[in-house]
Amino acid sequence: MYRHLAETWQKIYKEKPETLRQRAIEWRKERAIVRLEKPTKLHRARSLGYKAKQGFVVVRVRVGRGGRVRIRPRAGRRPKHLGVVKIKRAINSQRIAENRAVRRYPNLKVLGSYLLYEDGKYRWYEVIMVDPTHPAVKSDVNIGKVVSG
Repeated sequence: MYRHLAETWQKIYKEKPETLRQRAIEWRKERAIVRLEKPTKLHRARSLGYKAKQGFVVVRVRVGRGGRVRIRPRAGRRPKHLGVVKIKRAINSQRIAENRAVRRYPNLKVLGSYLLYEDGKYRWYEVIMVDPTHPAVKSDVNIGKVVSG
Protein backbone atom coordinates (compact mmCIF):
# COMPACT_ATOMS: atom_id res chain seq x y z
CA MET A 1 0.00 0.00 0.00
CA TYR A 2 2.77 2.45 0.93
CA ARG A 3 4.53 1.76 -2.36
CA HIS A 4 1.37 2.84 -4.18
CA LEU A 5 1.19 5.98 -2.05
CA ALA A 6 4.79 6.79 -2.99
CA GLU A 7 4.04 6.26 -6.68
CA THR A 8 0.97 8.51 -6.41
CA TRP A 9 3.06 11.30 -4.88
CA GLN A 10 5.64 10.95 -7.65
CA LYS A 11 2.86 11.31 -10.21
CA ILE A 12 1.54 14.39 -8.43
CA TYR A 13 5.00 15.99 -8.47
CA LYS A 14 5.53 15.21 -12.16
CA GLU A 15 2.10 15.37 -13.80
CA LYS A 16 -0.05 17.61 -11.58
CA PRO A 17 2.18 20.24 -9.94
CA GLU A 18 -0.71 22.72 -9.93
CA THR A 19 -2.38 20.84 -7.06
CA LEU A 20 0.72 21.30 -4.92
CA ARG A 21 0.93 24.91 -6.04
CA GLN A 22 -2.62 25.50 -4.79
CA ARG A 23 -1.71 23.98 -1.44
CA ALA A 24 1.39 26.18 -1.23
CA ILE A 25 -0.78 29.25 -1.74
CA GLU A 26 -2.80 28.22 1.32
CA TRP A 27 0.34 27.32 3.29
CA ARG A 28 1.84 30.77 2.65
CA LYS A 29 -1.09 32.39 4.46
CA GLU A 30 -0.59 30.19 7.53
CA ARG A 31 1.96 30.60 10.30
CA ALA A 32 5.52 29.35 9.84
CA ILE A 33 5.03 26.39 12.20
CA VAL A 34 1.68 24.57 12.06
CA ARG A 35 0.68 21.46 13.97
CA LEU A 36 -1.20 18.92 11.81
CA GLU A 37 -3.70 16.19 12.61
CA LYS A 38 -2.04 13.67 10.29
CA PRO A 39 0.94 13.67 7.90
CA THR A 40 0.54 14.80 4.32
CA LYS A 41 2.83 12.07 2.98
CA LEU A 42 1.82 9.02 4.99
CA HIS A 43 4.31 6.65 3.34
CA ARG A 44 7.25 8.93 4.14
CA ALA A 45 6.12 9.53 7.72
CA ARG A 46 5.71 5.80 8.33
CA SER A 47 9.19 5.13 7.00
CA LEU A 48 10.52 7.59 9.62
CA GLY A 49 8.67 5.80 12.43
CA TYR A 50 5.33 7.65 12.62
CA LYS A 51 2.38 5.78 14.10
CA ALA A 52 -1.21 7.01 14.32
CA LYS A 53 -1.41 6.98 18.09
CA GLN A 54 -1.15 9.35 21.01
CA GLY A 55 2.25 10.84 21.68
CA PHE A 56 3.10 11.37 18.00
CA VAL A 57 2.94 14.92 16.63
CA VAL A 58 3.27 16.12 13.03
CA VAL A 59 4.40 19.70 12.42
CA ARG A 60 4.70 21.55 9.10
CA VAL A 61 7.53 24.10 9.13
CA ARG A 62 8.13 26.84 6.57
CA VAL A 63 11.75 27.88 5.97
CA GLY A 64 12.87 30.73 3.74
CA ARG A 65 15.01 29.98 0.72
CA GLY A 66 18.01 31.75 -0.68
CA GLY A 67 21.37 32.88 0.60
CA ARG A 68 21.90 34.63 3.89
CA VAL A 69 22.59 38.23 2.88
CA ARG A 70 24.86 40.19 5.22
CA ILE A 71 24.74 43.96 5.56
CA ARG A 72 27.74 45.59 3.90
CA PRO A 73 30.11 47.20 6.43
CA ARG A 74 30.29 51.00 6.26
CA ALA A 75 33.93 51.39 7.33
CA GLY A 76 36.74 50.85 4.85
CA ARG A 77 37.86 47.32 4.07
CA ARG A 78 39.39 45.43 1.21
CA PRO A 79 36.68 44.02 -1.05
CA LYS A 80 37.89 40.52 -0.21
CA HIS A 81 37.35 41.04 3.53
CA LEU A 82 33.91 42.67 3.40
CA GLY A 83 32.25 39.33 4.24
CA VAL A 84 29.16 39.99 2.12
CA VAL A 85 29.25 37.48 -0.73
CA LYS A 86 29.94 33.73 -0.80
CA ILE A 87 28.35 33.20 2.62
CA LYS A 88 26.69 29.83 3.02
CA ARG A 89 24.58 28.39 5.79
CA ALA A 90 26.43 26.20 8.24
CA ILE A 91 23.46 23.77 8.33
CA ASN A 92 20.90 22.91 5.68
CA SER A 93 17.31 24.10 5.66
CA GLN A 94 15.92 20.72 6.76
CA ARG A 95 17.94 20.86 10.00
CA ILE A 96 16.83 24.47 10.47
CA ALA A 97 13.19 23.31 10.20
CA GLU A 98 13.79 20.58 12.77
CA ASN A 99 15.48 23.02 15.16
CA ARG A 100 12.59 25.48 14.86
CA ALA A 101 10.09 22.73 15.59
CA VAL A 102 12.08 21.70 18.70
CA ARG A 103 12.19 25.32 19.86
CA ARG A 104 8.40 25.53 19.46
CA TYR A 105 7.73 22.19 21.19
CA PRO A 106 10.58 21.73 23.71
CA ASN A 107 9.08 18.66 25.40
CA LEU A 108 9.06 16.63 22.14
CA LYS A 109 11.89 14.83 20.35
CA VAL A 110 12.38 14.72 16.58
CA LEU A 111 12.02 11.35 14.85
CA GLY A 112 12.69 12.71 11.38
CA SER A 113 11.57 15.13 8.70
CA TYR A 114 10.99 15.29 4.97
CA LEU A 115 10.48 17.89 2.25
CA LEU A 116 6.91 18.60 1.22
CA TYR A 117 7.20 21.33 -1.39
CA GLU A 118 9.34 24.25 -2.40
CA ASP A 119 8.71 27.34 -4.43
CA GLY A 120 10.85 30.37 -5.20
CA LYS A 121 10.57 31.81 -1.71
CA TYR A 122 9.96 28.98 0.80
CA ARG A 123 10.52 25.31 1.55
CA TRP A 124 7.99 23.35 3.59
CA TYR A 125 9.05 20.41 5.71
CA GLU A 126 7.01 18.03 7.82
CA VAL A 127 8.69 17.13 11.09
CA ILE A 128 7.63 13.97 12.94
CA MET A 129 7.96 14.44 16.71
CA VAL A 130 7.38 12.15 19.70
CA ASP A 131 6.51 12.83 23.31
CA PRO A 132 8.97 10.60 25.24
CA THR A 133 6.99 10.85 28.48
CA HIS A 134 3.70 9.63 27.01
CA PRO A 135 2.68 6.15 28.25
CA ALA A 136 1.73 4.98 24.73
CA VAL A 137 5.23 5.85 23.51
CA LYS A 138 6.98 4.35 26.54
CA SER A 139 5.17 1.04 26.10
CA ASP A 140 5.99 0.89 22.36
CA VAL A 141 8.99 -1.42 21.98
CA ASN A 142 10.35 0.09 18.75
CA ILE A 143 9.97 3.80 19.47
CA GLY A 144 10.55 3.69 23.23
CA LYS A 145 14.20 2.69 22.81
CA VAL A 146 14.88 5.36 20.22
CA VAL A 147 13.34 8.20 22.18
CA SER A 148 14.51 7.31 25.67
CA GLY A 149 18.22 7.35 24.71
